[in-house]
This record gives sequence, structure tokens and C-alpha cells, in this order.
Amino acid sequence: MLQRIAMLAIAAPRWVISAAVLVMLAAGIFGVPVTKSLSSSGFQDPSSESARAAQLLTDKFHQGDMQMLITVTAADSATGPAARAVGLSIVDELRRAPIVTGVTSAWSAPPSEAGNLVSKDGKVGLIVAGLGGGESVAQSSAQTLSDEVVRDHRDGSTGVTVRSGGVAMVNAQITSQLQHDLLLMESIAIPLSFLVLVWVFGGLLAAALPVAVGLMAITGSMAVLRLITFSTDVSNLAPNLSTAMGLALAIDYTLLIISRYRDELADGADPNTALVRTMATAGRTVLVSATTVALSMAALFMFPMHVLKSFAYAGVATVVFAAVAAVVITPAAIVLLGDRLNALDVRRLARRLLRRPDPVRGPIEAQFWYRSTMFVMRRALPLGLAVVALLLLLGAPFLGVKWGFPDDRVLPTTVSSHQVGDQLRNDFAENTATAVTVVIPDAGGLTSYDLERYAAELSRVPDVSAVSAPTGTFVAGVRVGTPSAATGVAQGSAFLTVGSTAPLFSDSSETQLDRLHAVPGPAGRHAEMTGTAQTNRDSVDAITSRLPRVLGLIAVITFGLLFLLTGSIVLPLKALVLNVLSLTAAFGALVWIFQDGHLGALGTTSTGTLVANIPVLLFCIAFGLSMDYEVFLLSRIREYWLQSGRTRADNDRSVALGLARTGRVITAAALVMSISFAALFGAHVQFMRMLGLGLTLAVLVDATLVRMLLLPASMHVLGKWNWWAPKPLVWLHDRFGLREGEEEKVSSPTTVPVA
Repeated sequence: MLQRIAMLAIAAPRWVISAAVLVMLAAGIFGVPVTKSLSSSGFQDPSSESARAAQLLTDKFHQGDMQMLITVTAADSATGPAARAVGLSIVDELRRAPIVTGVTSAWSAPPSEAGNLVSKDGKVGLIVAGLGGGESVAQSSAQTLSDEVVRDHRDGSTGVTVRSGGVAMVNAQITSQLQHDLLLMESIAIPLSFLVLVWVFGGLLAAALPVAVGLMAITGSMAVLRLITFSTDVSNLAPNLSTAMGLALAIDYTLLIISRYRDELADGADPNTALVRTMATAGRTVLVSATTVALSMAALFMFPMHVLKSFAYAGVATVVFAAVAAVVITPAAIVLLGDRLNALDVRRLARRLLRRPDPVRGPIEAQFWYRSTMFVMRRALPLGLAVVALLLLLGAPFLGVKWGFPDDRVLPTTVSSHQVGDQLRNDFAENTATAVTVVIPDAGGLTSYDLERYAAELSRVPDVSAVSAPTGTFVAGVRVGTPSAATGVAQGSAFLTVGSTAPLFSDSSETQLDRLHAVPGPAGRHAEMTGTAQTNRDSVDAITSRLPRVLGLIAVITFGLLFLLTGSIVLPLKALVLNVLSLTAAFGALVWIFQDGHLGALGTTSTGTLVANIPVLLFCIAFGLSMDYEVFLLSRIREYWLQSGRTRADNDRSVALGLARTGRVITAAALVMSISFAALFGAHVQFMRMLGLGLTLAVLVDATLVRMLLLPASMHVLGKWNWWAPKPLVWLHDRFGLREGEEEKVSSPTTVPVA
């Protein structure tokens, strides 16, 4: 197939390029508006206990899918005339909005509830509004309502400050921030990547080719994402991943093909023959690599959260478009450009300005990559053990990881929802975010006494400040007055609100949840809980319970593909171990920086936890990309191994030759890929910056410590065992293995250009 693609490129390069441009334009026109249809929700398991309870609250009690909070701050008192006038005006405005299902405030609530809606210093009053219509509708409506309310009181003429927050505003502001960050990322990543590509490729035209392939991958994935939004929610984080991965993979694949083509020309092949050989070898490697990355990303479909499914949509679509564009557009561009592929060589110009001679061809044994690989293999055990120890040490902080749920603190401190969240945490005696809502789905036949006894038992749980039941408020097992928070009985169901002083995501919060669940339901009825603490628990459980299956699936897929590529069962096992080791430093850094707060959490707010979805996403992406480099390298090593006498010395020489031919390509690709991922640092949303750091570290560690040191050291220690497989599997590989291109002549290893 790949030879036929090469022949098509040779016969009709202009037609191929023209068709690709038309596809890219169509995909761009259709896909770019996707940013208007995305959602910042999706971190919750929709089938979990907390989700079921929240849905019942919406359906039967009209509590709203999401909360919007508004703080009204006065210099003198929140109960003064100025703050009261502003607060009641906002309440009236919210009640007229169709999307609002209910409003309570410090000025309109009963006296028993109003006290909890005023700050400890008496200067801040709180308005709580429930928004219906589902997460996506609530998100857009919150932004519209906020714009109207805050705008009316922005001039400060009343001496009152109004800020909007709550879950609905957090989601809306995350969406707005990420749309802005996406443009910033592209403006950083594309120019910097192009500069590095000019240094790697030399010619400006050759450097522009990977960028063109990357743009096609990005626009193609955007079109797929928009198509998916017609049937289900897609996270607003997905386009950021498409941008970073699309550019990175396109550069990887294009760089591999062009480098192999230049090697074939340098070994004396005519252009057409060189292109056919390139597609039969490097083209095959690209497709195998892309399959590995795509299947790793597809494993995210096994998680129930929409945010992880969205990353699967984006990841698989991006990989497919990047691979197809690379194997179709690159050979056509090579034919169309011809000798101009090396035109406008800035490296040659730089050498002339610096009066340095042009590079001359020399023996491959004199090349840095060959000599450094042989050096490593001569000291395989001490160097290999030292690198393993270093990676394990860097990954040690991950043993203390604590999982949390994203809240307002993932946004910058200048954003209103973060400021409102800080006010609730610091200035109010009761933080609504720590409350636990207990829902009794089947409350038919329950008496007031049943509900009161249940509420009294719940109020005896440590760190519970009060329990609001339909008949009153209970503290330490005693009824103390009328309900002080939301509660009710309707349509055969009931719910209670449990106030909590336990900090979110802490051990005391987890212990409190366990004890609340341990309290028998009223008259033996089943009770379900929701709230931030329960939602966090359900989300973490949804990930951890499925993680073994996901990791097992990725391992099986990776093992199978590498076996089909190499015919060995040792090399796939080694690859799995090395790829996991390459991720340890990244995981340790996430905990040390973002959870523990070192290095100022890189300009973000440390919450003492990590969002559980991000390490899972990081693993799937980085593991696939690590396998990307593994496939690049093993494919070339195997070519030399098959040509050799297959002795232990031949194994070492094949490893050295493979690294000599691909080391520069892998290093350059990793550098450009790290730029694409480091552009995520431009994001002002904490978990995107976290993902950017993790992916950047994972790529750099993999391309340096793992590929340059651990891989040659381990392959030297294993020797001929690298290529071993039981006889039944040898027969299986001979029959079904990826053998395309092996009959082609492999470029001679006798000479290479020396920079």
C-alpha cells in the first residue's frame, strides 16, 4: 500500500497536494467554530451515586443542575441600606430569568438561614441561585447573567462590590479562559517549532512541510470534534490537546520520512527509488507508531467521564489525521519540491557567515550517536542502574498523591469565581462547598419522626456542624430550630443538607463521608449523597476501579504491535518497562509542584491535591508517545540486525547503528514536541499547565535518559535474547508479522554526513 502511495506521489504530486489543501480548508471551515459548542463540565461520573442524587434534586426539588453564587460586599455592613438595595435588586433580576430555578439570599431568606449567608465580619452578603437546563446551558446562562448583574454595579457608585462565582461560573470562566489560551498556545508553539525545524531541516521549505501537515491534523481533528458535539458533550480541553498533539506528531512523522529519504539519497539511490524505499520503511514505521498512539488514546473511552472521552475523541482523530497527512502529503511534497527541498538552507548561510567549512561525509563509527551508544554499552550495568535509581527517586513524591476535584482555584486569582471561592473559604462560617446533601429517593410512608431521628443521627457525626431536615435543624443530635439550609419532601422523595466543617479533600472529609454512609437510612430506606466531597470520591473511584483494565489493555495492545514489528517477546516487555520508567519523573513532579506547592506551583494555586483525570490522561498520551520513539528506533535497529550475522557483537552494532541513524531525528522531534507541550504553560487554567509540564518532562526524559542510556544499556545486557520468541510465536510472526519493506535494500551504514 505504501509503495502505491509513493508511486501516486511520483505520478501526480500536484493533484495530491491540491486535494489535501481542499480537505484542510473544508475541515477548517467546518471545525473552527467548535469552540462555541464545547463544555467545561464532564469531570463527574454520570452513573455515580452523586450524579443520581443530583439528578433527583433537579427533577423533583428544582434545585438546579448547578449553582451560581454572587457576593455583595459593602465597606460598612452587608445589612446596610446600600448593600440591601443592591442585593434585593439582583435577587429580583435573577428570579425573572427563566433558567433560574430558585434564589435565596442574605436579605430574602428566613432569619434562621440568613445568618449563614453573611460573612463573619458582616460585610459580605451571599446570593445563591440554582440554574437548570443541564450543565452546558447552565454554563452559558451563568455567563450571561453575570455580565448583566456585574455590569449594572461595576461603576462602584453605590459603594458596593459585586462578584459572581459558583460552579456554573467556574465552568463558564474556564471555557472563556481556554478559548483565549488556545490562541496564545498556537501563537507560541507554531513559530518556535518552525525555528527549531529550520535548524533541523536546514531548508525553509522543508521546515514548512511539517507545519503544514500539523495544521491539517489540527483542522481535521477540530472537524471531528464539532461533528461529535452534535450528539454528545465535548470538553473544552479537547482542542488544546489537538493543537499540541497535532503539531508534535506531524513533526515527528514528517521528520522521520524526510530524514530517511535523505539517507537513501546519500547512499546513492535515485530520487524515485529513494522515495519508494522510504515509504516502505519509514512510512510503515509511521503507521505502526500512529496505531500504537491511537490505541493508547482510545483506551480513555473506558472511563465514564466526558472529559476523558473527549480526550479520546481528540487524540484518536489527531493521530489519524497526522499519520494520513504525513504518508500522503510528505511524499507528494518531496516529489513536487525536488532539489528545492533543500533550498534556502540557513545552516549553509550561517556556516558561510562564520567561515566554517561544509560538513563532509565520514565513517559512521565517527559519529557522536554511534560513539556515545558504544560508550554506554561498555558501561551498561552501572549507567543503567544509575538512571533507574534517578528516575525512581524523582518519581517518589507520587507515592504521596492525594486526589481532588477541580474547583475555582484552577483559575487565576484575578478571576471573579476564584475570588468568590476565597471569600467563602475564608470569610464565612459555613462554606456551601463543603456541605453534603443526603437524598432519600423512596421516602413514601416515612413519618416526620423517621426523618428527625435520621437527621439527629447524622448530626452526631464528627465535623458535622448542623443537619437541616424538613422539620428543623439538628446539632449534636438535638433539634435547635427551623431549617437553616435547603431541605424538603416532594413527589415521594426527601432530602436533607448536612453542614460540614471538614476541609474538602482532606482525610477528615473522607472519614466523615464514611461515617455518614454508615448511618442507617430512615426506617431502613436507602439514602444517596451528593456534594463536592462525594462527587470527588465517585470520580476517583470511577478512575481507580477501571485503571487496571485500561493499563492492561494498553499493555496488551502495545505488546502485540511490537511483537508483530520485531518478532520478539523480550523487546515488547522491555519497552513496557522503559516507558513506565520514563513517566516516573513527570508524575513525581506533578505532586511535588502542584500538590505540595513547591516552585510556587508554577504560578497557580496549590490545593493540596491533584485532579485525578490529569495523571490518567498524561499516562495515556505520554505512554503512546514514548512508544512512538520506541517504534522509530526498534524498526531501524531490526533492519541492521536482520542484515547481520546475528551474534552478540552484531546485536551491539545494530543498536549503535540504529541510534546513529535515528538519534538526531528522535532528539530533534522530542525538542519540537516538548515545545508544543510546553506551550500549554501559556494556559491560565491550572490542570492544563499541569498537563503541559507533565508531557514536556515525559518527552524530554524519554528522548534522553531512556532512549540514549537505558535502551542501549538494556539491549546490551540482554544480547541475543533481545530477539527471542518461542517457536509457535516465531511461526506466528512469519505468517502475520509486519514485514513490509524488509525485502528492500536498507541504506548502507558505511558513511553519514558529519555536522
